[in-house]
Amino acid sequence: MKARVLTVVVAVLLPLIVVAAPAQAATYTGYLMAHFTGESSEGQQIYLSHSTDGLRWSDLNNGAPVVRTTIGTRGVRDPAIVRSPAGDRYWIIATDLCIGCGQDWNAAINNGSRSLVVWESADLVTWSAPWLLNVAGAIPDGRNAWAPEAIWNPDTGDYVLYWATNVPQNGATKHRIYYARTSNFRSIGTPAPYITRPGAQEIIDTQIVESNTGGYRYVRTSGDGQITIEGSNSILGTWTTLGDLSGIGLTGAQVEGPMWTKFNDRNEWALYLDQYASGRGYLPVLTTHPASATAYRLPSSGSYAMGGTRKRHGTILNLTVAEQSRVLARWPSAPVNRLQSYNAQDRYVRHINLDVRIDANVSPAADAQFRIVAGLAGGTGTVSFESVNYPGYYLRHYGFDFQLAPGDGSATFAGDATFRRVAGLADASWSSFQSYNYPDRYLRHSNYLLRLDPITDATGRADATFRVTS
Repeated sequence: MKARVLTVVVAVLLPLIVVAAPAQAATYTGYLMAHFTGESSEGQQIYLSHSTDGLRWSDLNNGAPVVRTTIGTRGVRDPAIVRSPAGDRYWIIATDLCIGCGQDWNAAINNGSRSLVVWESADLVTWSAPWLLNVAGAIPDGRNAWAPEAIWNPDTGDYVLYWATNVPQNGATKHRIYYARTSNFRSIGTPAPYITRPGAQEIIDTQIVESNTGGYRYVRTSGDGQITIEGSNSILGTWTTLGDLSGIGLTGAQVEGPMWTKFNDRNEWALYLDQYASGRGYLPVLTTHPASATAYRLPSSGSYAMGGTRKRHGTILNLTVAEQSRVLARWPSAPVNRLQSYNAQDRYVRHINLDVRIDANVSPAADAQFRIVAGLAGGTGTVSFESVNYPGYYLRHYGFDFQLAPGDGSATFAGDATFRRVAGLADASWSSFQSYNYPDRYLRHSNYLLRLDPITDATGRADATFRVTS
């Protein structure tokens, strides 16, 4: 039972961005994901990632947190970004929880914070000081408040704020979804039960989106042993069960933490699911009909990339042109660079069919352009090379050969894609790149192909020397 509870727990305490539809139709041009990264004081803060197509993600702020909590447990998980109907106000709401920072799972389940952490902004980039919003204190025997989300309710003219709280049943853990109405995220109405599953079945993750498909205005997906799909024409009305994703082999034993996004340029949706059982991170399941459980399909291999950080249960906000400009100006991706060979100076490091070599006259030019970001494996002075035209793909060694590959969030990938930038082995005014997990080896070209080799002579030193240039 304990193992099952912990599995459910890890599933939910993940980040989410919940969006109220703007009153005026907006033109969207990009995507913003909020998330946390893992069980540490640094990992349990708020991170942002950006995508131009909704499938390939780049970490903002060089993979560092963009907003930090200074109150409550001093850790946050499951962030949701709420946009006002007019698009002139935003809130971040998050679980007040820091596992491994003075609290363990048993305490979090049975005597956790009953409050959420909230920030407010007028522009999506400058955020207020955080405050605590007590949402579960009035629930009889309520033990915690996890995985918050909110959505604007046009029927009542305010927000429906909903979250999971453990109210034990017969002495056993029983998480259910509660809700309360709010207009400002500083005070709430009386909490009430929203979703309770029969018997001992718990439910923690839930996200509602407005989809207008299959005769339903709203669709919600929940982590409740399956990824259950339900439809309704009213947020606080009756919901109809539409099915689950077991038909494509995805059950609650494999995936959790659902988060939605609609593609900006077509009538298609991605439902991202965290492959927690295999540790492989998020997988986008695609559909043109969210209300039909049989319309979901798995993505093709290589069609998505999640970036360098491990993304834990997030939600995705479709960005207007103005919002995207503000976000990228505040937290830019690393500048675009090329790596010029020292001993073949007309040639630059480039990828081609996911292989890596040095070539002259690279076409398209973006094949030789990279963002040099903070090393995925961490460590002072380390870097990783993220492709410009394949965001979320990095140069990594595999069998001491090099390839361009999508980040999978694993420690092995991070180590293979991380290098220490040192003075050039052939010319100290240039640069060389020492392997993070094989420190006796360096990035070098051999017969124009990139390799990871020990350097033992003058030829090797020249082959392993590069200029970082624009």
